[in-house]
Formats: sequence, C-alpha cells, structure tokens
Amino acid sequence: MRLSRLFWPLLKASHGSIINIIGAAARTPGPDFLIGGSVNAAFANFAKGLAAIGNRDDVNVNVIHPGMVETDRVITLFQQFAKAHNTTPEEARKNSLAKSGARRIGQPDDIAELALFLARPQARHIQGAAIVVDGGTTTGLY
Repeated sequence: MRLSRLFWPLLKASHGSIINIIGAAARTPGPDFLIGGSVNAAFANFAKGLAAIGNRDDVNVNVIHPGMVETDRVITLFQQFAKAHNTTPEEARKNSLAKSGARRIGQPDDIAELALFLARPQARHIQGAAIVVDGGTTTGLY
C-alpha cells in the first residue's frame, strides 16, 4: 500500500502497471490459515479498489493469486513437515501434490511469465483482474 502511494504519481505519468502477487488464500478461506487468508483477502480488496482509481488515472492494477509454487519457503515447509511426520521431504511433496489434485507444483516462472504479460501494452485492457495460477486447485467458480 505504501509503495502504491509512493509511486502512484510516476505510474500515472507513465501509464504504468501495478501487479500484486497475493496468496490464493484470499479466495479460499480455511481454518488452518485464518490470519494469512484474512490479510490476503484484505489486500485483494485493496487492489480491486485501487484498480478503480487506476481507471481514472490510466494505471493498470491487477492481481496474481499463486497456488503452491516451488520456492525456498515451500521447500523448507516440506522439510519441516517431513521431520514432524517422520518421513522424507520428497514424500511430503508427493502427498501435498496428491492432496491438491494438481499435476505438478508451480514454478516461479509460471508466475513471472504472467506478471510480464500483464505489464505489457497488449494487456492494457486487463484491469482489476485477479488471476489464479494454481494448476486448477482452487475450488469454486472464480
């Protein structure tokens, strides 16, 4: 929010783009991630409201909601889960993938490619959108 406020004049002058990467828990509340999901939902709401201001000032504002992406944090979580359940990180990864129903765990490039596209002039009519990149694991219609 602070960065949006700080850079808004520059974004307005250059007809720029803001691409927020907000956890998918914004759309899928659950008992195991109450605080994180609530913060994600609040930030998604902020981005949608900012998109309306962006319409006025010709600044694009969109959201990417990644699912599980193979980052250092996720690898550490697999290691912690494996240790806590007396298994291997690979088995924890396999179980997580099976539970999610996805074909694979996302890669950072999956998110980066979408962000790059949203920043291109060809994406100027995509405004106020929230795009989920999770291999189809989010339940519900949107």
